[in-house]
Amino acid sequence: MLFYAEAGVDEAIGDQPVDRTVAPKATPLAKAQPAQAAAPAATAPAALASRQAQPVGPAILSAQAAETAATTAARACNTIAELEAAIKAFDGCALKATATNTVIARGTPNAPLMIVGEAPGRDEDAQGLPFVGESGQLLDKMLKAIGRDESNTYISNLLFWRPPGNRDPSSEEIVACRPFIERLIELVQPKVIVCTGKFSTGTLLGTTQGITRVRGRWHEYKRGDIAVPAMPMLHPAYLLRQPGVKREAWRDMLELAAKLGELGI
Repeated sequence: MLFYAEAGVDEAIGDQPVDRTVAPKATPLAKAQPAQAAAPAATAPAALASRQAQPVGPAILSAQAAETAATTAARACNTIAELEAAIKAFDGCALKATATNTVIARGTPNAPLMIVGEAPGRDEDAQGLPFVGESGQLLDKMLKAIGRDESNTYISNLLFWRPPGNRDPSSEEIVACRPFIERLIELVQPKVIVCTGKFSTGTLLGTTQGITRVRGRWHEYKRGDIAVPAMPMLHPAYLLRQPGVKREAWRDMLELAAKLGELGI
């Protein structure tokens, strides 16, 4: 069962296995034709009524409707606590139905440094906190190396629910969550933002270039009247898979430390 859960399987199709290699028994044409002709007239109204009676859930909410609902909910929040409550109550992202917990943030609200990752993984989903698994432990070590920890850093993600099997976020899921992370940035008011991974970088900084091409160079997060220096970095999970690029990540951390020192924070 754990294998299927990790693979993203969340529904059984039937109680009995079906051998798809065996052709179904043929139905005599003379008996099948009357039933086929009569079925549309008899069953169409009932089927239509059944479809109309189905409740509208996250899985069938359009991307535009989800974005509108998220924007309205996020705009109504004036504190981080209110925003956290709004995110937990939001049903416009289908990921919520398969997740164990809503994962929002850890660290110190209103910290000068804010880190935005991509999405919760298995450990994060289980504990309800971002970056607490193996990649999170590496991130903590990287931050500690430049004198940062939860006391002066705020850590969140682009998505607040785990994609099944740790797959990449879909565009619909990003659209549904984006208004919340943007509002969270407004409420935290960080002096510097770090975007880890290609999805966080592409969404918040509006770039279509790959993370390996934009990492290590300062950009600007702009939203309304907000303009914050932002540094794209390789995701810690990528560093675990590709240890050879840790040298580049360390250079990025030194650049981040220099910027924080320059700003006196």
